[in-house]
Amino acid sequence: MDRRSFLKNAGLAAGATAGASTLAAPALAQGKRELKMVTTWPKNFPGLGTGAQRVADRITASSGGRLSVKLYAAGELVPAFESFDAVSSGTADLYHGAEYYWQGKHKAFNFFTSVPMGLTANELDAWINIGGGQQLWDELAGEFNIKPFMAGNTGLQMGGWFNKEVNSLEDLKGLKMRMPGLGGEVLRRLGATAVALPGGEIFPALQSGAIDATEWVGPWNDLAFGFYKVAKFYYYPGFHEPGAGLSCGVNKELWESFSEEDQAIVQNACMAENNYMFSEFNWNNGAALETLVKKHDVQLKKFPDPVFDAIAGVSENVVKEAGQTDDLSRRIYESYIKARSEVGEWDKISEGAYLEARERVLG
Repeated sequence: MDRRSFLKNAGLAAGATAGASTLAAPALAQGKRELKMVTTWPKNFPGLGTGAQRVADRITASSGGRLSVKLYAAGELVPAFESFDAVSSGTADLYHGAEYYWQGKHKAFNFFTSVPMGLTANELDAWINIGGGQQLWDELAGEFNIKPFMAGNTGLQMGGWFNKEVNSLEDLKGLKMRMPGLGGEVLRRLGATAVALPGGEIFPALQSGAIDATEWVGPWNDLAFGFYKVAKFYYYPGFHEPGAGLSCGVNKELWESFSEEDQAIVQNACMAENNYMFSEFNWNNGAALETLVKKHDVQLKKFPDPVFDAIAGVSENVVKEAGQTDDLSRRIYESYIKARSEVGEWDKISEGAYLEARERVLG
């Protein structure tokens, strides 16, 4: 039995067991489809949760209510990390989340959120939209009965919150840090313990001492979660997520049942949010960082060069290994690294050089 047949049959079996479960297939009434979107985010969380809601609202509004999308935050219908399976099996219709949460399904999913020392937000968009990334992503996610879209980006993330200073690699050994994806594997190889936690569980884990450090997103989201209350050392830059893409996954059988018009509505809603969210994070992070430093006495620190250089070296090995799982992962890795080289060279002499010159002249 192939994977799609297995998933389909699993979904049918689950439906028979659940009976009148609230996670039913899309309801059809006079041509109207009522769709369920599950997410990995806390309800109404700034940027991430509200971004998912905007995708749902855009689809509903653009279709004149013909596609009515109701959003369920993490834990309301399924736990955060079960969103993928819910959509894959057809018990939910769409998810909004981060693809590296699904690395247990296939390591190559990491490339479609972010990998250590990988693509920035602009570079990721270029690869997905123009450089062949979308076609490779479709092939990967299609094996799990999902049609994927980019639907948000946080931009470059911070290095994280620590309850002690990081002055050398020795300070990472034995450290328990929340970090999902391949970044977590990098930490493990440097002697730390990486823990994968959904957003809503991070603060109590940091507060209780279950973890010693955490990364989340950046100043805007980190301020909202109140990490400054339990950790005062805030490090940059983040090596693990230089441009974290968020995704909307649609059950593939549902997607194929849509008209071309409805497919365009869903695709355009995701593309609009991809642009809007990146703008929103860029606008809000600066003011939030100022609040953290000036109002809450957070100590902003840059990773020492020897620490970051060692992290970068390990990162290259970890990412390469993730791209050697099978033929598809090798093709994804090769395409990704080519994009990093070609688009990165342009970025270096365009935005990179300009920003360096602007800082030198204007401060």
